[in-house]
Amino acid sequence: MNGPLRIAILLLFAPAFAGVAPSFAADPPTRTKEPFEDAVDRGLSYLVRSQNRDGSWSAGRGGTSDPAVSALAVMAFLSSGHIPGEGPHGEVVEKGVRYVMSVQTAAGTFTPAQKGPMEMYYQGICTLMLAEVVGMMPDRFEADKLRTQLVRAIRVILAAQRELGEDRGGWRYAISGNDADISVTGWQIMALRAAKNVGCDIPPEAIERAVGYFRNCFDPLSGGYRYQRSQAVTVPCTGAAILSLELCGSRYHRSPEAIRAGGYLLRRENQLSPSRNYFFYGVYYTSQAMFQLGDNYWKSYRESLHEMLLRSVAPREVGFWLGRTGDDAFYGPAYCTSMAILSLTVEYRLLPIYQRDEGEKE
Repeated sequence: MNGPLRIAILLLFAPAFAGVAPSFAADPPTRTKEPFEDAVDRGLSYLVRSQNRDGSWSAGRGGTSDPAVSALAVMAFLSSGHIPGEGPHGEVVEKGVRYVMSVQTAAGTFTPAQKGPMEMYYQGICTLMLAEVVGMMPDRFEADKLRTQLVRAIRVILAAQRELGEDRGGWRYAISGNDADISVTGWQIMALRAAKNVGCDIPPEAIERAVGYFRNCFDPLSGGYRYQRSQAVTVPCTGAAILSLELCGSRYHRSPEAIRAGGYLLRRENQLSPSRNYFFYGVYYTSQAMFQLGDNYWKSYRESLHEMLLRSVAPREVGFWLGRTGDDAFYGPAYCTSMAILSLTVEYRLLPIYQRDEGEKE
């Protein structure tokens, strides 16, 4: 092609390319944050400010360092994309993990002396946190030590599962005993599942016994789950049961009981209110339960969840959540804020326990 002809062709097509050429250098558009994302950021800022020097967070206003509240705060950062030792909150998260690791006893427990009656709540929550750190950082952050401590913690949970009587398969406040409840049992199932995800040996029979316990607490009339076999159906415990069944294996994904329980939650979601006890515990479990069920269960529930939590958050300059009654008020803003963040960030799927199998479930 001679010079004049090449120039003529370039001039002919120049207008067509004129609007295209600069596009490769343009900056990507900035996405506007959703209101819940802004609330999460402010909640994390509060947790940064309220962390104690030893890396812990306190239960209650001016309370003592608390392993379970600290583990929940760490998971709030993890679920928002912040990991130990890296990024803007890396030091805060690392100190929190190290604090929880430091309070584990040689026997594998995490319970502080003053919280003895609630030892299995502490065991389940702290064990879950250790497993999630291992899952997100399998080859970093003292991985060998974390796994050693995780194995010790799992042994305690397995030893505490009820083996006899009508509550066989469940867990209760204390390591020893024969009674059980859905609330404590839910935390142990999450811990066991998270540990299994990172390669820990979890006996299948332990999971089968737990499924049997959940089924004993199912109320066929309402479709919900009772706190204990002989007690009333509650929204938080129904959420805990759905989530636990979803985590117990592919055979229980979207089981008839879980689907009925999901319908119960949609009909009773107005029973969750910041003015009622167990609000933050309730939104924590129900958000995960509905997310695991997926489809319209999550789509319908997500809007209500955001409305409840954004309406109850403290003013912008403060940024934390605080319950008004019962356990929410007793355990304080670090607990409430962590639970709210964990509820709002479930859809990020950054915590391994928040993953779901799209193929099987949707």
